[in-house]
Amino acid sequence: MKEKIKARVMDATKIRRGLTRICTEIIEKNRNLKNLVIIGLKTRGVYLGKRIAGMIREMEGVKVPVGVLDITPYRDDISPAKTKSSIGSKGFKLSVEKKDVILVDDVLMTGRTIRAAMDAVIDLGRPKTIQLLVLVDRGHRELPISPDFVVKTLPTSRREKVKVRLREIDGQDEVTIGEPVKIK
Repeated sequence: MKEKIKARVMDATKIRRGLTRICTEIIEKNRNLKNLVIIGLKTRGVYLGKRIAGMIREMEGVKVPVGVLDITPYRDDISPAKTKSSIGSKGFKLSVEKKDVILVDDVLMTGRTIRAAMDAVIDLGRPKTIQLLVLVDRGHRELPISPDFVVKTLPTSRREKVKVRLREIDGQDEVTIGEPVKIK
């Protein structure tokens, strides 16, 4: 299927402003920034997490460590046989023990990815808190998961596709909504 862009919801300026606002909220909610750990979910959550850590460093002078988490082994839509080789903390170097962890993802919809991410984090240790930051919240939850920090709430139909592009991967920052179009 080829995707047709229906609307451009956010450009680079709106994303930057939204992340700046969210950083202020993170700082207000987490008084002990030295206890903070940011974990970005592959792939775009990692780059958003690094940007947020950089902004917090600029604002407060505190270096917040950023980890990368691949939740593939924890997904409930992939058979365990396909993922068993990478289960656990293999390659994850940050300690989450008694830390305030902020999970960062680009789009939140059903909540299943975040459930998997929480399982993965808990397998790494026992954090003091787990908070969730998303660039876009689409709704359509299948699990009782709610973000602590949201840059943009974007009510969409299940049929619509929300695409996040980031300059580190895609060469530009934007969020678009598209309708799937059948190819003849």
